Amino acid sequence: MSNKTAEVLCIGTELLLGEITNTNAQYLAQQLAMLGISHFYQTVVGDNVGRIQKALAIAAGRSNLIITTGGLGPTADDLTTQTIAEFFDTPLVERAEVWATIQARFGDRPIPPSNRKQALLPQGAEILPNPTGTAPGMIWQPRPGLVIMTFPGVPSELYPMWTETAVPWLHAQGWVSDPIWSRVLLYWGIGESALAEQVDDLLQLSCPTVAPYANYGQARLRITTKAPDREAARAIIEPIEREILRRTGAYCYGFDEDTLESVVGDHLRSAHQTLAIAESCTGGWLGQMITAVPGCSDYFRGGVITYSNQLKIDLLGVSAPDLEQYGAVSPIVAEQMAKGVQQKLGADWGISITGIAGPGGATDTKPVGLVYIGLACPGGEVKSFVHKNSPSKDRNWIRRVSACSALNHLRERFVMIQKT
Repeated sequence: MSNKTAEVLCIGTELLLGEITNTNAQYLAQQLAMLGISHFYQTVVGDNVGRIQKALAIAAGRSNLIITTGGLGPTADDLTTQTIAEFFDTPLVERAEVWATIQARFGDRPIPPSNRKQALLPQGAEILPNPTGTAPGMIWQPRPGLVIMTFPGVPSELYPMWTETAVPWLHAQGWVSDPIWSRVLLYWGIGESALAEQVDDLLQLSCPTVAPYANYGQARLRITTKAPDREAARAIIEPIEREILRRTGAYCYGFDEDTLESVVGDHLRSAHQTLAIAESCTGGWLGQMITAVPGCSDYFRGGVITYSNQLKIDLLGVSAPDLEQYGAVSPIVAEQMAKGVQQKLGADWGISITGIAGPGGATDTKPVGLVYIGLACPGGEVKSFVHKNSPSKDRNWIRRVSACSALNHLRERFVMIQKT
């Protein structure tokens, strides 16, 4: 069955309008990879019969398994089941067991007449039970060599339907082959294109494959292979991983599900050291990242948001003359903020961030995106770093990436001190 391919068709105008994030497509892509089912296309289409049927025609012409999400509800714009049936010229049949389940879900509450259409499925389709909602899906083979599975758009309904019914069916029908395994190397401080140049020859490999991608200032390299189990995959991936790290290891901060905040937290916890932070332009973003890690109370003392100059003076002991002479966005103020919060909260490490997140507040010498990071280290050393975000980036990009950069400077300094 390894030559068979799956395609995901997500139905819903709300997806096209950007009103909700299409997490279902991501989930299904990950699940198909785990099952070793090839998956080359995803399509999003609105709640329109003609356009859904056009998407079906394309998918049915190139894929063997079509997985749809959305459009199984009781309202007039829930069109998936009837549209699929019409496309394959098959009548809809009310399924008594589905209608009984819907009635049981409502209990003593009145059932809107529109809910009855959820009991209609194409003639010959298998019921794909929905353990948490009123909308069942279906598993249907409208013609040889083509399977259609339908799911509601609600993730909390889709996920158990997939794991409890769809996955066992795919196993039983021989769809599952060697899973796809990946190892992701995570980088900060190097761009995607520069990283790709250092491993250009490895990007041409066919087994395993190596692919770069980036998001919010972070670059990644994904090494991927098909293998029957984790040990076999590791034997294929590890030699390439070692070679990549030999070339690029200085910028690699972690792997797979790691984050800068989790890696920094692991370093601090292992050394029995603590951290305090002082934020200005990031307005709590750094603190939010740190406290998103379970168990961060082991090493995080706390933080302050000293947005105004007066609070920098009153809470952190920043010099008023230095603020007047150099401005809040300056290396000397960043250093004083870091040292001040380190001392004030009694931490081993202190981090500070001060900058111009935009879109206003810039000057000729201090453009939007200019950020200074202060780092107070154990033993009294205090350093500052400049981080220049592109002025074209929006305010939240600058705040988020500046917080990540601050964590990375702490990580790098920690590793350097540990090596000496």
